[in-house]
Amino acid sequence: MPDLVDPKKTIEVIQNNKFVFQKRFGQNFLIDAHVLNKIIDAAEIGPDDTVLEIGPGIGTMTQALAENAKRVVAIEIDENLIPILNENLEQYDNVEIINRDVMKTDIASLGVNKVVANLPYYITTPIIMGLLESRIALDSITVMVQKEVADRMKAKAGTKDYGALSLAVQYYAEPYIAANVPQNCFMPRPNVGSAVIRLKLHEKTPVNVKNEKQMFRIIRAAFNQRRKTLQNCLNHAEDLNIDKEDIARALREMNIDENIRGEALSLEQFADLSNRI
Repeated sequence: MPDLVDPKKTIEVIQNNKFVFQKRFGQNFLIDAHVLNKIIDAAEIGPDDTVLEIGPGIGTMTQALAENAKRVVAIEIDENLIPILNENLEQYDNVEIINRDVMKTDIASLGVNKVVANLPYYITTPIIMGLLESRIALDSITVMVQKEVADRMKAKAGTKDYGALSLAVQYYAEPYIAANVPQNCFMPRPNVGSAVIRLKLHEKTPVNVKNEKQMFRIIRAAFNQRRKTLQNCLNHAEDLNIDKEDIARALREMNIDENIRGEALSLEQFADLSNRI
């Protein structure tokens, strides 16, 4: 087991290097071995995998990944952590450390097939959607995120957590919540609970849609004002320009009540609606 997951060791590394947590980077270091094992197990890391880790911190999870994977590429935005990472990971010859903003990195050029990360909560959704929408040849994305975000990714139609994020994630991948993680598993403690979620990417998208961009514009509009009917939401969406009668006709053809709200429609129904419109 990697030694850095021990809270005493984490404190020692922080103090010896006079490291100061940067709130703007959303830094919370994992200090629980059980949770670390859950992440590695959920990601199903094997000796043939090349793994991208986003935000390695002091290298706690990087150690575990390096001991299980063929190669690990760790991207860290905080330059103050680079010398710490170099020292903590010097025994691993299969780890590459890159000091860069992941949002400005060409991930496809790295040759990775899996992503594993303890993501900063303030930028979770842009990172995940960036990875999914880029169509990089990934098998899975296993990440630690805010619990409510994990719940939204996995939510089904008609539930309170269901929304545009649920549909976007499920269009590209199958979500599975591997573990719920309490605040005391991190240093410093975050203000919210967390969860480990694995997104196993679809080999083929689960619905056939003629125009992906239009479908997602319809989905975003449908959830923009949840209390309004789907017809009203779509009719007033500035970037759609769809006639109300066309919406009503499409819903009739689908045998759907014209007063339905967007939260009641499944991904399959949104794809069907988009195709008909």
